[in-house]
Amino acid sequence: MRAVTVPAFGDAGVLAVADVKAPEPGPGQVSVDVAYAGANFAEVLYRRGPAEVPLPFVPGIEVSGRIRAVGPDVEGLRPGQPVAALTIVDGGGYAEVAVTSADLVAPLDGLPLDVAAGVPSNGTTAFLVLDRVARIEPGESVLVHAAAGGAGSQLGQAARLLGAGRVVGTVGSPAKVEVARAFGYDEVVLRDRGPDGRFDIVVDPVGGPSRRASLDLLAPMGRLVVMGNASAAADVGLPANELWLTNRTVSGFNLAAFSAAFPGDAGRALRRAVAAAGSGDLRLQVETLPLAEAAEAHRRIESGATTGKLVLAVDP
Repeated sequence: MRAVTVPAFGDAGVLAVADVKAPEPGPGQVSVDVAYAGANFAEVLYRRGPAEVPLPFVPGIEVSGRIRAVGPDVEGLRPGQPVAALTIVDGGGYAEVAVTSADLVAPLDGLPLDVAAGVPSNGTTAFLVLDRVARIEPGESVLVHAAAGGAGSQLGQAARLLGAGRVVGTVGSPAKVEVARAFGYDEVVLRDRGPDGRFDIVVDPVGGPSRRASLDLLAPMGRLVVMGNASAAADVGLPANELWLTNRTVSGFNLAAFSAAFPGDAGRALRRAVAAAGSGDLRLQVETLPLAEAAEAHRRIESGATTGKLVLAVDP
C-alpha cells in the first residue's frame, strides 16, 4: 500500500511516500480503507523524534474511511461500514490502510468523510479534557489558549455543549481573532495581552509563558489542564505549595496515553464527538491537501499559521 513514512527524524522534508505492507487486524481490531487522515501537531512531534518511535514509522493519529476487515472478537462493526477512527496508539493513519482497536472506532451516519477525519483527535480531546479531566459544572467559566487551532476550535464548542457560562479564547495573532470567535467564543483576545477576570477552567496546549499566566488566571477551586507544548518552550515549574494555599488544581492530559490505558472511555468520547459533529452541534472548518503534500501540512502546522483543521486526502 501507499503510505507517508518517517524514515529518519528531522524537519518536514524527511517525510517520504513509500510502498509498505498493508497491516492486518488482530483480535479486537479492525482495518480501515483510509479516505482521509487528519494532520496534527502530534505527528510533527513524532517526526521530530521526541516520542522515539521505531523507524521507519507511518504517522497519523486519526482517519476516516470504510472498514476493510474485522479481527476476531469484534462485534457491531462490519466491512464496508463508513467510520471515523483514532489511530493514535500505534500511528499509521497516513496510509491507504490503517489498523486500530475496535474500541476506537465510531460509525458514521451521513457525516462527510473529509469532515469526519477532523473529529477523532480534537473532538475526543475536547470532551475528555472538559468532562473527564476538568469535571466542568454548568455555568462555569472556561479559558482556552490557541482557540483558532484544531483543538481550540473544538474546545470552545464542547464547553458550550457541556453547559459552560463564559467561554473565552486566546490567539497568537490579530488575524485569528475573528476565526476563533466564529467557533462560539464569547470573547477572543491576544495571548500576550491576556483576558480579564478569573476562570474556573483553563486549557493550555501552548506552554511556555502561558503556563504561569494560566495558573494566575484560575479562580479559587479552578483547574488548569495542561495538554500540549506547542511553543516548544522549556518546561515550567508550578509550585505545589501555591496550589495548596490557593485551592487550585493542575492536571495533565495526553490523548495517546489515555487511549492506550482507557480505550473504552476514549471510544465513548469519540462517538460523542462524532454525534455532535453529525448533528451540527460541533462545527469543523476543514481544509484538504493531497497525501503527497503531508510535508506542506506539517510546515503549515509548525508555522502556527493554520486555523481550523487540515486533513490529507488519501483515497477520497
